[in-house]
Amino acid sequence: MSISSVIKDIKGRLDGKVAIITGAGSGIGFESAVLFAREGADIIAADVNLKSAEAVVERIKEKFPLKSFNRRAVAYKVDVSKEEEVKKLVEFTLKEFGKLNIMFNNAGIMHPHDDNCLNTDEKVWDLTMNIFLKGVWYGCKYAIEAMRKNNNPKGGSIINTASFVGLMGAATPQIAYTASKGAVIALSRELAVTHARECIRVNSLCPGPLHTPLLMDFLNTDEKKNRRLVHLPMGRFGEPIEQAQAALFLASDESSYVTGTEFKVDGGLTAAYVTPEGPCTSAPPKNYFKPTSEKK
Repeated sequence: MSISSVIKDIKGRLDGKVAIITGAGSGIGFESAVLFAREGADIIAADVNLKSAEAVVERIKEKFPLKSFNRRAVAYKVDVSKEEEVKKLVEFTLKEFGKLNIMFNNAGIMHPHDDNCLNTDEKVWDLTMNIFLKGVWYGCKYAIEAMRKNNNPKGGSIINTASFVGLMGAATPQIAYTASKGAVIALSRELAVTHARECIRVNSLCPGPLHTPLLMDFLNTDEKKNRRLVHLPMGRFGEPIEQAQAALFLASDESSYVTGTEFKVDGGLTAAYVTPEGPCTSAPPKNYFKPTSEKK
């Protein structure tokens, strides 16, 4: 028996599913796109930066070069704050793949001038809300319409990236970011209940602080980093791949009875009152993303 014929018989956890991932050009989105592809899904890697989305597709092709895997990955440029662009993204997906099973509304920003309620400019507030909240709303709206057309008893899965800050307060405020994430959690819960009997599951993913360019650019001093690390029981920032692994569970049929949850993947942050002392002994897993310095 040939290797290619054996590969054809391997079933991934997302085999035969079609997934849109927004914000796929970096961080959680990048890792999720590659991981979902590994598990058998066709991927629409959507990002406001088309070159970043194309880099995801290239990484998928690099990791899975054999045609016998029979999966596709397509890059797509989208600004999720614009309803018409999100609508066209879903229409494109249905035209190209014939269905939509997974919608991962993950696109986001972390504005450097997002501060407390006294100092944050209205433009920063509006931009953050337009991307995080309106973008998630648009993504859910058109995904639900598409999933209703699937004629699939297993329905579909919508995953919305929220945050632990939607559940907790912080004395290092990012008022617009925090408010938007709390709203995403409430929105996801409402949609989960509304569409439960259509077998459309909606969950919010609540990451803890992650070792991503988005956050590390914001935490640009040791003082800022340590201010957060002291609250993390595991003693380190999370990695994007650890969020992608959680998203994979929510996207798969393994989570068929999971909807309306705030899925916390935060290193124990929201469970802690006093954190342990001593060095971190938890080794972070490797991400699929290759920094420029590692590329050949």
